[in-house]
Amino acid sequence: MLGMSTSEKIQLGSRHRSSGRYARALDTTLPFAEYVTQTRAMLTLAHHGKHDSKHIVDGNAPFESHPSYEFLQGEGKTYKRGVLLVHGLTDSPYHMRHLAAFFQRNGFRVMAVLLPGHGTQPGDLLDVSWKDWAKTVAYGVERLSEEVEDVYLAGFSAGAALSVHHASTNKRVRGLFLFSPAFEISHRAKWAGLHKLYSWMSPSAAWVNVMPDHDIYKYESFCKNAAAQMYALTKALPNEDFYIPIFTAASADDASVHSSATLRFLKQAKHHASTLVWYSIKKLEQSKVEWVGSAIPAQKILSSAHTAIVMSPEDAHYGVAGEYKNCLHYLGRDEERFATCASNEQSVFLGEVNEKNLQNGLLRRLTFNPHYTVMEASMQRFIKELG
Repeated sequence: MLGMSTSEKIQLGSRHRSSGRYARALDTTLPFAEYVTQTRAMLTLAHHGKHDSKHIVDGNAPFESHPSYEFLQGEGKTYKRGVLLVHGLTDSPYHMRHLAAFFQRNGFRVMAVLLPGHGTQPGDLLDVSWKDWAKTVAYGVERLSEEVEDVYLAGFSAGAALSVHHASTNKRVRGLFLFSPAFEISHRAKWAGLHKLYSWMSPSAAWVNVMPDHDIYKYESFCKNAAAQMYALTKALPNEDFYIPIFTAASADDASVHSSATLRFLKQAKHHASTLVWYSIKKLEQSKVEWVGSAIPAQKILSSAHTAIVMSPEDAHYGVAGEYKNCLHYLGRDEERFATCASNEQSVFLGEVNEKNLQNGLLRRLTFNPHYTVMEASMQRFIKELG
């Protein structure tokens, strides 16, 4: 996460400064519907004047949904099952939309939170603390538990780490759904907070990279405080066994986190229903593991990627025909390749950004899961085991 350098061609802008308003958790006594309303108002203010402000607010806002089909009733609660969705670092609730639809179809009451410092501008991560993220997760669990008997957490990347952290102290959590879990990141992130000693003189020193931030549902620029907070979160994760059912999906080729930590975590998942869907080129035969071959030569897909797991190929923004193309690894280094990669050029390979994949030719980071429906089928089998 700290391997990239700041692009010299992109200058710091107003979006790289903290607004001073959005890095803390909102009032945790609010009913969830009011929390959504107030957060949407905050996002509307933050993105006022942008031509696509409605799409930005809709994608970045927290949301909720009720089961659209038959559902199990709880004892004294409206619903038996509910799930809190927690997005990843620099991401937004938009990334959890397809999972939300899946859980809704399977009878879950759904709530999705927006983590502090997200959804507004990258500079709002300069002052955020992972403990504020944890408070937001705790708030979501409290609101969800008012309506459901069994609380589940579903987290992507940093959201997965936050879900595990919360489940270790709250026995009301009956199970976990974890996607590209950020259980371990580069140890260099340990020192990321040292920039505060000198970045007041040189603001660019507070950033790992400075990008255009064209993606309306995710920050492309990445500040050192975000890395430092993520590292602190990973160090706060419990080293203990879990006896609740845990579903996990991860890529062996993940370039954002150390996916080997996910395999180690699997040993802590003691429930008989716990399972890991493992995307890799090399087959992994291991108990509780469902292997999915990540290379699809016919589609020029070389491997899976951290950014791909939770996104359907049908997604209008990140999918096969999506409007967003992730080619940031060329920006500031090879502008010609960046332009070609970001176009609809058919010769582009798809996969995780690593040296091996880059040797194949022009590479675009994979932003969708070509096996998404297969993963949903695995999740449905897992849910049947919940009883």
